[in-house]
Amino acid sequence: MQSLPFPRMGPPAMQGPRPVVLSGPSGAGKSTLLKKLFKDYENVFGFSVSHTTRKPRPGEVNGKDYHFVSREDMQKEIDAGEFIEHAEFSGNMYGTSKGAVQAIQAQNQICVLDVDIQGVKSIKRTDLNPIYISVQPPSIDVLEKRLRDRQTETEESLRKRLTAACIDLELSKEPGLFDLVIINDDLEKAYSELKEMLLEEIKKAQESRKS
Repeated sequence: MQSLPFPRMGPPAMQGPRPVVLSGPSGAGKSTLLKKLFKDYENVFGFSVSHTTRKPRPGEVNGKDYHFVSREDMQKEIDAGEFIEHAEFSGNMYGTSKGAVQAIQAQNQICVLDVDIQGVKSIKRTDLNPIYISVQPPSIDVLEKRLRDRQTETEESLRKRLTAACIDLELSKEPGLFDLVIINDDLEKAYSELKEMLLEEIKKAQESRKS
């Protein structure tokens, strides 16, 4: 995957609460944990909305779930250095733009980035200085069951996701890659681990919003 230059965003990127990079295979439970976090700490967190060239799924809203764009437009912005990270999965491009992160930081919120393992490695090469958290399933079998229960996958897309998950979990073993690894076999336990890791930044965000 191509490494992109990441010019300094200036002091706002470094001051106040650090962004949070959340990674883990599809079906590990990242979305469920984030929903709880956003509900319990209203207006403290802001979700960096990723760009993708895939078609929207039923119920997905452009600008809220993803920025749905054409491959041509996304490639233009990548070439112009407007993305912190980007990757291709199942024939579709996904990525996080600088603008998406800056929009959250401008509101004095903790920016949450949900990226794959390659995205984590790309962000490591920038000066974003986030907290890196990996959410993982207890096993590939559990992951497969969760994905099947969603009933949103074809057999082919399910296989691709499971293959990607195996690679993801293997690569995430690299020492020092993550500040915290959460094995999500018990939602409440996983959530309390996540909250504990972010408590200091949550307090910072709450204080800066008061001032």
